[in-house]
Amino acid sequence: MSFWSRQRYQRGQIQSCRLEQSNPNPGRTDSILHTQTHLQEPSPGGFDPHLPRTLFLLLLSLASARGVTPTPKGCVVFQSEKGSSISCHPPAQVPRSLPADTFHLVVEFFNLTQLPPDILRGASKLQELHLSSNRLEGLAAEFLLPAPGLRVLDLTRNALAGLPPGLLRASAALETLVLKENRLEVLEASWLHGLKALEFLDLSGNRLRELPAGLLANLTRLRTLDLGGNRLEALPPGLLRGPLRLERLHLEGNRLRVLAKELLGPQPDLRLLFLNDNQLAEVEAGAFRGLRRLDMLDLSNNSLASVPEGLWAPLAQPGRDMQDGFDISGNPWVCDQKLNDLYRWLQATKDKMFSQNDTRCAGPEAAKGQTLLAVAGAQVDLLRLQGDGGGKKRHGPGPGVWDEGSLVHGHWNQCPVWLLFSLPLPRN
Repeated sequence: MSFWSRQRYQRGQIQSCRLEQSNPNPGRTDSILHTQTHLQEPSPGGFDPHLPRTLFLLLLSLASARGVTPTPKGCVVFQSEKGSSISCHPPAQVPRSLPADTFHLVVEFFNLTQLPPDILRGASKLQELHLSSNRLEGLAAEFLLPAPGLRVLDLTRNALAGLPPGLLRASAALETLVLKENRLEVLEASWLHGLKALEFLDLSGNRLRELPAGLLANLTRLRTLDLGGNRLEALPPGLLRGPLRLERLHLEGNRLRVLAKELLGPQPDLRLLFLNDNQLAEVEAGAFRGLRRLDMLDLSNNSLASVPEGLWAPLAQPGRDMQDGFDISGNPWVCDQKLNDLYRWLQATKDKMFSQNDTRCAGPEAAKGQTLLAVAGAQVDLLRLQGDGGGKKRHGPGPGVWDEGSLVHGHWNQCPVWLLFSLPLPRN
């Protein structure tokens, strides 16, 4: 989809995301994500490590003039009513200890394989910990014990192949956990036990091939799950059992072949569903049944040639408006009568369709290259004519007789060639 900045809307980062493509129904700010930290840039209060040293020192001077105090080691400390917010980037040194009132800590863009073992000692008020873009290979099981009130843990772009047992056992207050772009090949459901406050879980950009049963069983408050950019070929049938109100699900960029009918059933309030860039050749009948609030669906760049009848019925109904749109482009659609159900749905929802010009027929030969929307319009008109008896009726034969002249001037000359061969022949 262009399509609307996949790197921001699609990947579910910890930021407010808005659609950036012109859209009659523009996207909403995601009210679920409380933290406004952009994970691909230094955290709030941080500086770009690639700034020239002179400019860096100038910024520090300006920050100091505004009440921001640089420490002797080069980290920047912001003082507020909440306490100290500390931001460390090269060339600063990694702190060995923290002020007791530290509530926000950023240590990013260092070549660290390990952290100082006691860095969090005494920081019992710490609420946010951002450790992205280092080279961390492991964490001690006791690492987070000094910070039981931690709400945000960001470990993006490190070299973690796993988590030690018990790392999160004292993190019952954790709301956001980001393990994006590490080296995880397997997950253990036990890693997430006890995280009853967790609302945002990002496991994208790893090397996961399968998921354990019961992974989300205890995450009743989870709102956003990002599993995009892994190597998943199938999902456990009960994967989504546990969260009471999941709203955003990212499965894009995997190797999924089938969307099973039971997968989404436990999540009727799902609003945003990303399935693009997989290998989906089948979406089972009833897969979308019960989705009463879906606002966005992305099925682009898969291997879908056809879909079962009735698949689309639950979507974009009155009171359940798909206001953020949908994308089914980049699939090898076979535009024959098996898609009649899809044609009708497209005609009713075409104003919400992204990438219309890239949604084309791969077959049959006579329809190859035509836009799916154009074929849908012609076929819906044709079906309407058939339902009306084909226009004027002649005396004698019963219903269903075509008035050849009216068809030629009214519809035959607008239909794809392959549709003409599906018409019933006029009877004399």
